[in-house]
Amino acid sequence: MTIETPIKPQKPWLNLLRYLAPFLDQDVVHWSLEARLLRWLTFLWLFLGLLVLFSASFPVADAEYGDGLYYFKRQLAWIALGMVGFSFMVRSPLHRLLNLSRWLMPAMVGLILVTLIPGIGTTVNGATRWLTVFFIPIQPSELIKPVLVLQSASVFGRWPKLSPAVRGVWLSVFALMVGGILLQPNLSTAALCGMSLWLMAMAAGLRWLTLWSTAGSGLILAAISIGTQDYQRRRVMSFLNPWADPMRDGYQLIQSLLAIGSGGIWGSGYGLSQQKLFYLPIQYTDFIFSVFAEEFGLAGGILLLLLLATYATLAFWVALKARHAVHQLIVMGAMIFLVGQALINIGVATGVLPTTGLPLPFFSYGGSSVIASLAIAGLLVRVARESSTAEVVSLATRRRPPEMQQTPENP
Repeated sequence: MTIETPIKPQKPWLNLLRYLAPFLDQDVVHWSLEARLLRWLTFLWLFLGLLVLFSASFPVADAEYGDGLYYFKRQLAWIALGMVGFSFMVRSPLHRLLNLSRWLMPAMVGLILVTLIPGIGTTVNGATRWLTVFFIPIQPSELIKPVLVLQSASVFGRWPKLSPAVRGVWLSVFALMVGGILLQPNLSTAALCGMSLWLMAMAAGLRWLTLWSTAGSGLILAAISIGTQDYQRRRVMSFLNPWADPMRDGYQLIQSLLAIGSGGIWGSGYGLSQQKLFYLPIQYTDFIFSVFAEEFGLAGGILLLLLLATYATLAFWVALKARHAVHQLIVMGAMIFLVGQALINIGVATGVLPTTGLPLPFFSYGGSSVIASLAIAGLLVRVARESSTAEVVSLATRRRPPEMQQTPENP
């Protein structure tokens, strides 16, 4: 079993460098193999996403702002903040993060509800999901994801030990969160958060009656949302037959399929996508995979899926080695919001799933999304570090057994 020996930096600026540029951290050599591999796979995923974002966003940024690097430079700034969050998660003991999540969870739910207050929330494309803080837009429904992973793992991992009153309080907080996101309206994120809670509860061993009744309630809420929100209903209908209205509701999916099909086996080449030239809508966020598939083809798509499969396999191995149920649930929640969300985004772009607003982690443009994704990846690496760390007991403070006590016969 690996014993991690943390090395204290000799100079303050070295510790600052580890937070601002964690890929230069020299202490990584003392981490477990799983933690190191997950760390480098995260950076590889992030670097690949930056390359694709540069290509996908350049034409629209040049047309809208006269600067083809507009979105790329802003994404770099968000990644810099996300790296600090990544380092904080990697270097913080899980028990402290779990204690912190108890207070952050209600605060983040409060921010989600604040977006619903007229005049405070920022509305974009008919959805009020953002708050503007010092001219900087933040999306609480994205930033809450790492907090949700921690707190739901803490609740469901200790479920038998919790009193009915405590269980009811946290279930009410979770329901309030999902309901608040649903009212923004943001059905896709609400459904993803709801599914993550349900799957983590199932993995924790909650009763099937409770699970299926909760799932039924969620489906009823989703049906009500689709029935009352006209744009959601049109999305479902266009998914079933996008060619019924190719110039309006089915336009996004048709252009996405054209981009993916145009890539062929090997792709058109980096930067040579044609669909991103104002044919494919929101090509640098929700449909960025379509640009990737057009430029890198089927071969590139398979390699990306292999990257996701490798990431998931390593995470599964970390979960098997974890010594606590709460840690195992953290891994599961992290994989839902990273690999699971990536697969949903790819499914939408390829027409397998109805059109949603879920970004592709580490690929899609968005500050709140990339910060949350890096924080979740940091949680996963932290679990890998603690799962492979042996507990060291100091001999100086350990009580010796009677037969080992120092006596004249046994010095």
